[in-house]
Amino acid sequence: MPKIVDPVERRQAVADAVLRVAAREGLEHASLRNVADEAGLAIGSVRHYFAGGSELMIFAMQELGRRIDARVRVHARALLDPDAAPDDDRQARTARLLAEILPLDAERREESALWLSFVTAARTRPELRPRAAEMQAGLDALVRRVLVEAGRTGGLAPGLDLDVETRRLSALLDGLTLQAVQHPDLVGPDELRAVLHRHLDTLAAPAF
Repeated sequence: MPKIVDPVERRQAVADAVLRVAAREGLEHASLRNVADEAGLAIGSVRHYFAGGSELMIFAMQELGRRIDARVRVHARALLDPDAAPDDDRQARTARLLAEILPLDAERREESALWLSFVTAARTRPELRPRAAEMQAGLDALVRRVLVEAGRTGGLAPGLDLDVETRRLSALLDGLTLQAVQHPDLVGPDELRAVLHRHLDTLAAPAF
């Protein structure tokens, strides 16, 4: 009796192979042939689940975003659900939430490097641009929600322009990620956390 293959699991396994090849050798080496070899499949099997390289790249990009999103949501629930945690130490929880986006360890460094590779590729590959824009919009929405929640609980300095502060904090996270991926020996986890905490200090309401 032939083995029944779950198409969802098979597509997932191929996407994982794309990310492994891209992390090890660069996104430009994630060809259908190399990905098939990495996944232990015939190239015809890969083509059975993906019409071509573009569809495969889009799916892998979505999978990478899903991984990051799933991890961030754990901290988002603790921060943004009013019944999930007391109001004390809210800034520390905010920092933990936003730090999940930063390359603070090997796993997040690899994810960040992969994401930068996809974003760079989107500049010349139009099919990747909608997903890149979607992820950026998701980051901006998360940052804005964090700021709105801080304002609601009295933790945000009065008079701040939420649009400007959303862009400023989002740009800080992007810049720190880029520097840490490019220069991991110069920009380590302690410095990333320190810069993030310092920025959050500038947004906090003065203590009385």
